[in-house]
Amino acid sequence: MKEPKHFLWRVADGTAGKVGVITLNRPEKKNPLTFESYAELRDFFRDLRNDESVKSIVVTGAGGNFCSGGDVHEIIGPLTKMAMPELLAFTRMTGDLVKAMRHCPQPVVAAVEGVCAGAGALIALASDLRYAAPSAKTAFLFVRVGLAGADMGACAMLPRVIGQGRASELLYTGRSMTADEGLAWGFFNGLSASPLGIAMEKAKEIAEGPTFAHAVTKKMLHQEWNAGVDEAIEMEAQAQAICMQTKDFRRAYEAFAAKQKPKFEGN
Repeated sequence: MKEPKHFLWRVADGTAGKVGVITLNRPEKKNPLTFESYAELRDFFRDLRNDESVKSIVVTGAGGNFCSGGDVHEIIGPLTKMAMPELLAFTRMTGDLVKAMRHCPQPVVAAVEGVCAGAGALIALASDLRYAAPSAKTAFLFVRVGLAGADMGACAMLPRVIGQGRASELLYTGRSMTADEGLAWGFFNGLSASPLGIAMEKAKEIAEGPTFAHAVTKKMLHQEWNAGVDEAIEMEAQAQAICMQTKDFRRAYEAFAAKQKPKFEGN
């Protein structure tokens, strides 16, 4: 992977698989996004689709905050001066970041501390798993700047995660969801004083699992949102039959028969 310019990237070794770590790194401003960092994140997640050495991904922020959303002066100010074609190009680009996160085969784990607002909240929402510190305050605050809560897929994804009524309240008011609320509502998978630590542990656990099968699980989780139950059952029957042809499936059986823990190799 090419070294990014607008965030930090590292690969953690020491496991059977490898965990890639993206760190949003503008701590002096609570890690806001710019036009350039939006585009680079989108392109980076697209490129990860072709990186078989990275088995799972952790997204976090530097300095005790996750991400404060679009930079007020570097994004919101310029947007007020743009014509419709430019505005639509921008909103499509931000949506493409969410699409890229959902379409990359590696499971994405978010480690959330402090401020998690606007586009930052959508990056957390687009992740497959989310772990937070008690300090986390997640706000879909688009209404606070005179915009709709319908941004980057929020109206599609948030109700599915926390329920229609709860999502409606957050999107209409723009208020912050506390870490305790996020845990109780199913937005967060767990709370920890060290969310990055628990996110890394979970990402390493995933990285040691059957890579191909995990990619299929992620694809099915997203595709089946728009499927009826009968259609979903058929989709899963076909997907599982494909997984049954992998060497990892045979490895798991042989390890079970030998009363050993399977060692997956991702093929």
